[in-house]
Amino acid sequence: MIKAEHLAFSYTGTAPYILDDIHLEIDSGAYVSIVGENGSGKSTLMKLILKFLKPTRGAIAANAKRIGYVPQKNDYSNSSFPITVYEMLNSYRHLLKLKDKRVIAESLHLVGLEGVKHTLMGTLSGGQTQKAHIARALMGEPELLLLDEPSTGVDIDSQKEIYGLLKKLNREKGITIVSVEHNLSAAVANSTLIYHLSGGKGHICTPQKYAAEYLGEKGRI
Repeated sequence: MIKAEHLAFSYTGTAPYILDDIHLEIDSGAYVSIVGENGSGKSTLMKLILKFLKPTRGAIAANAKRIGYVPQKNDYSNSSFPITVYEMLNSYRHLLKLKDKRVIAESLHLVGLEGVKHTLMGTLSGGQTQKAHIARALMGEPELLLLDEPSTGVDIDSQKEIYGLLKKLNREKGITIVSVEHNLSAAVANSTLIYHLSGGKGHICTPQKYAAEYLGEKGRI
């Protein structure tokens, strides 16, 4: 699904590189959490997958007909922005050129937000806002779902709901998920694989191995 070979990136085009000679393969159906310290290149790698950035060296490609993306920050957090959940999704439907309006109801049903579809985005709780953005990303039935720190600004109960939803989408719908994570316990509990970035290099392992090698010995990173 995703393959990177000799991938390197620097915003200046020269050393030092944020990412340096990265090799990574993510198979269809995986749920991979990208972890590492602040500044390790997690969000940069996400932007390279999305082609928001171009590699300085090497290559990275995602073999998916449609990619859904949930950014860390959104444009609807201000309560003065007058757009409802339904209007936000309908606008995105037009952008994707999806003719059938039923895709809105289907996406809302998947995330359990049918009851707030006519509510202003700016008045939603943090958890509801994140679910609305996941609903938007799910429109058009993406094969790959990318998320940048999905639990940021979300209360504990809503975090459990969101990670339960992501796990269900991965296990039952077969959607490949790649998530930049600072929530290490959620990464270990829900992912099929962990990709740890440090010093420009990446290391992939099972959640169990990651918990033992990094969380067990270092406590946190």
